Amino acid sequence: MASPTPLAAGEAGSGSGSADDPLLRLESVSKSFGGLRAVAAVDLTVQAGEILGLIGPNGAGKTTLFNLITGVFRPTTGRIAFGGVDVTTLPPPRRCALGIARTFQLVRPFQNLSVLDNVAVGRLYGHEQAPSRRQAEIEALAILELIGLADRPSILAKSLTLVDRKRLELARALATRPKLLLIDELLAGLNPSEVNVAMELIRGIRDSGITLVMVEHLVQAVFGLSDRVVVMNAGQKIAEGTPAAGAAGPCLRYATSRPATATFRCSGARRWRSRPARLSRSSGRTGPARRR
Repeated sequence: MASPTPLAAGEAGSGSGSADDPLLRLESVSKSFGGLRAVAAVDLTVQAGEILGLIGPNGAGKTTLFNLITGVFRPTTGRIAFGGVDVTTLPPPRRCALGIARTFQLVRPFQNLSVLDNVAVGRLYGHEQAPSRRQAEIEALAILELIGLADRPSILAKSLTLVDRKRLELARALATRPKLLLIDELLAGLNPSEVNVAMELIRGIRDSGITLVMVEHLVQAVFGLSDRVVVMNAGQKIAEGTPAAGAAGPCLRYATSRPATATFRCSGARRWRSRPARLSRSSGRTGPARRR
């Protein structure tokens, strides 16, 4: 299998990337299925350490964009670079090994494996693989403690509730030690208190050094968490900006009424102020997160 090819000089940096390069870059990425153009010439950058919110109506192309970033689909046209490396044609396992992970809107655990084994698999086959099964299980238990499943390591995944399967989905992604984590509607189906807990966890994940892109229909949560927000509709990126102040509803109405590539600035987005746990990338331990 061919090794990832560094981008040409002057396009998106060398294979190692520079401090000023984005962690993820999409250049004019399109995807067509027969006569349907699901994603249309999307340009997108994600900077290391940020939370990027991706919003838009059903059918806007958000999940298809995730599939393109993770290698489930190859773009019809365009290029994708991660960490200064052209990954456009790499399959999902190679991208995972480079540090790209995701959750799925419809959760996909190994149904007949235990909760612990589901997470340990990620430590054995993801980025920065654990040297042994025993070490993988130790680190998997630390992740289960972080996301609230440490008391059920031996339960089969198929026996979990929907909420706990969502937690397991996130734990499995974290177990791969990603540099970039794509979260697809993690908050869907959760009650308000569960949403607040999940938001704390997302902040804690970012504070551990992981960059996040989140697709979510709970727009208030997206604006409360994100450093930047991108709006998609009918496969196109139609707006991009920062939720610095103002209510999410007016921002959305403004954004979706603007022509393609318009930018917007929102004011006063509500933020849930809480103190999340911090995930240590070296030991898997948790602790109070520092304020940003």
